[in-house]
Amino acid sequence: MQNRTRMYWKWLTASFALTLIVAVFTGGYLLGTHAPRPSVRAQGNQPPDTEALFEPFWETWTLLHENYVDPLDDEDLMESALRGMIQSLGDPNTDYMDPETFTRVNESMSGEYEGIGASVRKNEDTGGLELVSIFDGSPAQAAGLRPGDQIIEVDGDNVTDLLQEEIIALVRGPAGTAVTLGILRADEPDLLQIDVTRDRISVSTVAQRVLDGEIGYIRLSQFDFETGGLMREALEEMDVESLNGLILDVRGDPGGYLTTAIDVASAFIDEGAVVIERSPDSEFTHMARGDAVAPDVPMVVLVDQGSASASELIAGALQDHERATIVGMPTFGKGSVQTWRELSNGGGVRITISRWYTPDGHSVSEVGITPDIEVPFDVDAALEGVDNQLEAAIAILNGTYEPNTVLERQSVEPALP
Repeated sequence: MQNRTRMYWKWLTASFALTLIVAVFTGGYLLGTHAPRPSVRAQGNQPPDTEALFEPFWETWTLLHENYVDPLDDEDLMESALRGMIQSLGDPNTDYMDPETFTRVNESMSGEYEGIGASVRKNEDTGGLELVSIFDGSPAQAAGLRPGDQIIEVDGDNVTDLLQEEIIALVRGPAGTAVTLGILRADEPDLLQIDVTRDRISVSTVAQRVLDGEIGYIRLSQFDFETGGLMREALEEMDVESLNGLILDVRGDPGGYLTTAIDVASAFIDEGAVVIERSPDSEFTHMARGDAVAPDVPMVVLVDQGSASASELIAGALQDHERATIVGMPTFGKGSVQTWRELSNGGGVRITISRWYTPDGHSVSEVGITPDIEVPFDVDAALEGVDNQLEAAIAILNGTYEPNTVLERQSVEPALP
């Protein structure tokens, strides 16, 4: 039961969950404004004040080339030096990606990519890449992969020592090509070797429907450039202000661009602060845009341990404004902002540039957003195709929710598109 509980908890969560759809958040800021990605070109000469500092580096470089017993790959040496420099900061959100990885993760923000069709997260205990959800009709589904499976090997090579982005780059590839995944599955004593034929994957970041009782439901799977506009169109199509309630579901949503998060929050808040951004030498308060389309409809936001970054920003803003009831489980706890920059070799770096706070000045780093009403995910209900957290949200909007009671179970359509 413990293994099954863990599997299904992971199914609906994505802990900062960079996914095979959204491997990482690219271009401009992660939780930041979009900007072109100019290459950071090496200067013709090393800055004078660093020449003495880097003498040991170049001495070691030369000694290796003069003395090392085996042939050296200069590109590998350079990239290892970059990774070592960045990893010394101890910031998991600041990192280097090689050219192939950087190209693939940039492509992923378009909503279309070539891969296996699953959302993932790095499992910190095993180092494997854990499958959070499998998309309908995807190669992953056709191959029999399941939520909770962990990718330990790719084409026979152990990947547990690699960065999350590096594993994702190995798993993804041209449509029609095959990849062999070594899968660690609960209750299986040995790794399973599963062949998956990659395909072109296209997924919308916004899903919508109207539930019984005239309650609107909006699911956001990430915050890319189109998400805000698509969500607003969905709200208008539902004539949201005429409904009896609205549920915004950001469970397992790893986040995205700051501009998109502000756009989404502004759809529900007439005026006031959305988020405060602070760096060592500045502070800026991002305000609601003044173009709300659903400022009055009763509202619940569903969150869980996989709601991160922009998802937490939205939940925090709506909670501080007392605009919505936050329901589910405490969120992931990522309260920093990154910028992405392309390097001259075609790779890129992601660098933390600031930290963000809710309108009331609260940091979510390491602690996340605490729901107004905590509702743990019911594994047994999930086995019957029932989403108890969604049912709780519906009951709250209907005024019938009672804590610590078993709700009447009704089959609920999957939240993901």
